[in-house]
Amino acid sequence: MNFALSEDHLVLRQSARTFLEKEISLARVLVPGATVADAGYDANWAKIVAMGWQGLAIDEAYDGLGLSCVDLAMILGEMGRCLAPSPFLGMLFGIWAIQKGGSPEQKKALLPGVAAGTTRLAVAVAEASGATDGPCRECSARGDRLTGVKSFVIDAAAADWLIVAAQDEAAGRPAFFLVDARQPGVTVDLLPWRDVTRQVADVRLKDAKAERLAMDDATLWPWLRDRILFALATENAAGAQVVMEMTVDYAKGRAAFGKPIGSYQAIKHSLADMLGQVECANAAVLYAAWALSEEAPEAAKAAAMAKAYTSDAYVAVTQRSIQIFGAIGFTWEMKNHLYFKRARANAELFGSARAQRARVMDMVAKKAA
Repeated sequence: MNFALSEDHLVLRQSARTFLEKEISLARVLVPGATVADAGYDANWAKIVAMGWQGLAIDEAYDGLGLSCVDLAMILGEMGRCLAPSPFLGMLFGIWAIQKGGSPEQKKALLPGVAAGTTRLAVAVAEASGATDGPCRECSARGDRLTGVKSFVIDAAAADWLIVAAQDEAAGRPAFFLVDARQPGVTVDLLPWRDVTRQVADVRLKDAKAERLAMDDATLWPWLRDRILFALATENAAGAQVVMEMTVDYAKGRAAFGKPIGSYQAIKHSLADMLGQVECANAAVLYAAWALSEEAPEAAKAAAMAKAYTSDAYVAVTQRSIQIFGAIGFTWEMKNHLYFKRARANAELFGSARAQRARVMDMVAKKAA
């Protein structure tokens, strides 16, 4: 078995890195009071559309490229490295939901527009508590009308269409619905999100017209959740790696008592710990990407494990980085706080590390029984 990335994967990753390093700048958010708009959220999206990335995950039948999760990991990782502010992640979640759960008519109506860059999607699942599994207590469907609230929706304000999880009152269980985000019954309230490189919102629906997706929630949501966890884990691993690299460079150049601080044993131990966490995080992500791409039996477990480990690793690495940078690591002018905020936010979205480990234990127990 070959565990190395192919030449095509390496080329894809390098081309993405070159593009993002040239086009994405976080200089305007390194000041108090900065917002995601200051970070170039809309302008960055126009650049991404010009690259054609919006069609990477879409099947060829709908004008996309049909790339696998391993391929997507190359792009998602590079976006995580530079904290690229754009609606790419929310749109990717929406693509997955429509491709897996949509009817042929729904796919034909939406996906070519997404591939062309003229239509944007987002997925609304979480409750106010952050819960994403179980009954939808805060949003219900009566026929083709939705009423209620969905929370922590990534890129909702930029979306033309929302894929909303709601409790189908007639069936007595959750279902996914396609909702025109621009209709009068939909209100999107941006949240004061600490991570100013990401747009997150609450979505309020009042008798909003909706169309149910073809696939049942019990089948669609586990499949979609695994891919969402993988995407967040990929961001986590890549972010942890760039923070480690940034910290190593600083430790080599910052002198104390006539020597680089990186020469002191305490700093060496910290950097070695960071390297170990980064290497394990990268391995977990690539394993999950492979398992999802192959629809392997262990895919759900791999995705949950990747999200759990990388969440803890990203938080730990960013905390350690700020400590090594010292006083300057706490200032707005440095990027450390941006990565720390992304790490803390990603750690909770779609289930904490603790929740993911509990899911893994449940899966192991069921298999053993």
